[in-house]
Amino acid sequence: QVQLVESGGGLVQPGGSLRLSCAASGTMSVFDTMAWYREAPGKQREWVASAILPAKFNYVDSVKGRFTISRDNGKNTMYLQMTSLQPEDTAIYYCYAYGRRLTPTVYWGQGTQVTVSS
Repeated sequence: QVQLVESGGGLVQPGGSLRLSCAASGTMSVFDTMAWYREAPGKQREWVASAILPAKFNYVDSVKGRFTISRDNGKNTMYLQMTSLQPEDTAIYYCYAYGRRLTPTVYWGQGTQVTVSS
């Protein structure tokens, strides 16, 4: 059973930066799509960014130009570099992975808290 473990969350001031990591317990190359989602207090979980093999990257409009998603299959780790953070970015950030040849096909991490506040 593949496990995803996020890290890198924390408290940061507005305008600051953080880099989130998502480490997979097994080889990450089996995942066709990896993504980040976030869930703010009182809101539904929303998609933030995707990295789709071989090299397609998509972002929700609210983070375009500020966040960068990447995946290092050699290290079995996905990243989310976040810059110019704003209070509205405060949320629990979740790692997501989809592999069409896997059973099950979808995996989630446990989440990491990001708080943007002065």
